[in-house]
Amino acid sequence: MDLNDSGDVAFPSVSFQLPVWIRDWIPSNELVCNTPEERMDFVIGLATENIRRQTGGPFGAAVFERESGRLLAPGVNVVVPSHCSMTHAEVVAVSVAQQVLQHHDLGSAGTRDYELVTSAEPCAMCLGAVTWSGVKSVICGARDVDVREIGFDEGIKPPNWAGELRTRGIEVTIDVNRNAAVALLKEYSEMDGEVYNGRKGN
Repeated sequence: MDLNDSGDVAFPSVSFQLPVWIRDWIPSNELVCNTPEERMDFVIGLATENIRRQTGGPFGAAVFERESGRLLAPGVNVVVPSHCSMTHAEVVAVSVAQQVLQHHDLGSAGTRDYELVTSAEPCAMCLGAVTWSGVKSVICGARDVDVREIGFDEGIKPPNWAGELRTRGIEVTIDVNRNAAVALLKEYSEMDGEVYNGRKGN
């Protein structure tokens, strides 16, 4: 265990960053995606670039202003490069959004309604993150079964996870551009992308 200059135990700081290419890949500081399909195309595009540039896993997400469609924060999966199992695309997007707003609750008084768009249904961890994030709605592309099909462990989720979110006032829409989202997962599998399950799902 390392010691700092004072002789005390020194623990590493923990942080993560979006890949540097995202800044140039997003065409405008005021990107607007008007429809759920446009927003899903955007996050699938993020995930596609992430795997082709080898900066993380095959998942993308973003937080948008629900009414205007303005992008607040992008996110991609950076589990492997960040050495952190929690840096799934949804968690990254929500975390960046909270830093942009400088508030831990995206649903806090005085803010606009925000929507999380994700290229695949949230895993068990991201489901919890959605619950506490403050977003008012979630839009998903690929299904849980599609993600498991290529070997990822999605964890233990309530069978009616979408219904559970709705009881908390969070709207859920699934299967938006699902075919394109599934095609991306298959591309990742065919390129032998790393499946980084903790303890191989055991």
